[in-house]
Amino acid sequence: MKFSLDFRNMVNRDNNILQLIMMTVLIFIIMTALSPDKFLRYYNFESITYLFPELGLLSIAMMIAMLTGGIDLSVVGIANLSGILSGVLFHYLTRDLGMEQSVPMVMLGVCLSLGVGLVAGAINGFLITKLNIIPILATLGTGQVFIGLCLVLTGGPAIVGFPDAWAFLGNGKLFGIAVPFLLFLLVAGMVAFLLTRTTLGVNLMLIGSNPRAAVFAGLKKSRMILYSYMLSGVLASMAGIILSGRTNAAKSDYGTSYLLQAVLISVLGGTNPAGGKGTVAGVSIAVVALMLLSSGFQILRFSNHLIDFIWGAFLLLVIAINAWKNRAR
Repeated sequence: MKFSLDFRNMVNRDNNILQLIMMTVLIFIIMTALSPDKFLRYYNFESITYLFPELGLLSIAMMIAMLTGGIDLSVVGIANLSGILSGVLFHYLTRDLGMEQSVPMVMLGVCLSLGVGLVAGAINGFLITKLNIIPILATLGTGQVFIGLCLVLTGGPAIVGFPDAWAFLGNGKLFGIAVPFLLFLLVAGMVAFLLTRTTLGVNLMLIGSNPRAAVFAGLKKSRMILYSYMLSGVLASMAGIILSGRTNAAKSDYGTSYLLQAVLISVLGGTNPAGGKGTVAGVSIAVVALMLLSSGFQILRFSNHLIDFIWGAFLLLVIAINAWKNRAR
């Protein structure tokens, strides 16, 4: 009862949520009408639950950076670097030290990956807050650095041979539900609670919506921005864990198309690129809509190049519509 009341209040506060739900239903109806035999198969929706979390976590990471009026173009680089460093660790422990694969080993790899995301996010935050580099340039540069480190560590080819317990994080099932999807629900719920029920979340919203008022209120703007990029980095590393677990490999160029899609989903989900507005629920629904659309495109055998063109055009259209709405207000 309380959940339904909270959801109703959220919809009343943000009409964008209702619009997203309607758009998702419309996409579902159109794709069902175009190819009902293939689109409505159980395998199609099951595969979405395995692909959905990677893009969902990257999109939430992008949203958090946008809340402060910034952007994080290094999320894919952080994700791949996290997976690759864990793979290097596993190879060292099993091949060089002769250790057997175990759950504690996998937990060590998870801690390493999350630590990489935390440090990478801190680097982004330092460049933005201390050196006053604008976010788009700072994260574009660090993203290239992280990709370069991936190439140095692997020499180009993918690193393979992850432990079975690691693969379970990306391919396993628990109670008949995809483990990655369960992990996404857990993390998304925690982030939503952080943004709506804690001082940090309120401060991030205030900094993005009214930076001058935030300064007069005594908020430490630089510290809040640093925390936001650290959180963004940790979420990106979680996406890297799931991605490498699902593919049983890690490579410097995995998920390159996710960057554009993460920006698109964040904006489509109601996040204001200028800062101050964004919800986990909006981003999550936008991910569902685009995953259904992408699945339909693949079933209809659309060219991958054409799909990338559609994503880019869709992003421009959403930004133009949001700008028109803001001027109308």
